[in-house]
Amino acid sequence: MKFEFYKYQGTGNDFVMIDDRAEKFPAKDTAYIAQLCDRRFGIGADGLILIQTAQDCDFTMVYYNADGREGSLCGNGARCTIAFAQQLGIIEQKTRFRAADGLHKAEIHTDGTIALHMLDVRAIRKENDHVFMDTGSPHHVAFVENLAEYPVVEKGRSIRYGAPYNNEGTNVNFVQQIAADSCNIRTYERGVEDETLSCGTGATAVALALHALGKTAATKVTINVPGGQLAVRFTPTPDGYQDIYLMGPAQSVFQGEVVWKK
Repeated sequence: MKFEFYKYQGTGNDFVMIDDRAEKFPAKDTAYIAQLCDRRFGIGADGLILIQTAQDCDFTMVYYNADGREGSLCGNGARCTIAFAQQLGIIEQKTRFRAADGLHKAEIHTDGTIALHMLDVRAIRKENDHVFMDTGSPHHVAFVENLAEYPVVEKGRSIRYGAPYNNEGTNVNFVQQIAADSCNIRTYERGVEDETLSCGTGATAVALALHALGKTAATKVTINVPGGQLAVRFTPTPDGYQDIYLMGPAQSVFQGEVVWKK
């Protein structure tokens, strides 16, 4: 069986995109999905995303990590899915869609920037050396010096598999603030089990952590990632944050066909 795929990237976070509104893709074949995401034996990607139909909104986004297992929300993946949905003619400039953590809305601006509305964040855990929160995916946020030379994979892997995250694991973000309203980050992503060039839910967590810790009074933060630049806008509330938007580009890279054999 053949499937047409599209390759998209959002600030270097790359995805295999498939129109699965007919629901014929072998979504339970974990090994096949992992093979497609393999950078030597497949297409190569940080994850695979299916667009499926939905009854209560424009479409459903189903995200799989590079290891082939279904994942939680991927912010950059969601922005790429929105661009893909527009390419397929499912949406125009605005959309409302379903992801792993619930319903989201988004808008494609005239310059191509995609603003994704994230769900409210209320539970933020502040520890001595890090902040933890869930922005659709779990994120450990730690501030470090000399980020460019920091051993992200080594440190990220030890935190990802360590207490208190042993069972489910977490994504790990290392941050260096460079101005009142901007910072550089590098992220170790679970499911990919490596550093990625960008992480949208991670960028969101970092922006909120900056504000929650009193490191910025700004309600729009610029996040520099190895693959480019993102921005996060939010509104503080007495018990957390709402009106959170992750903003950045999403681009089509190429398309092709893959074959699945039972």
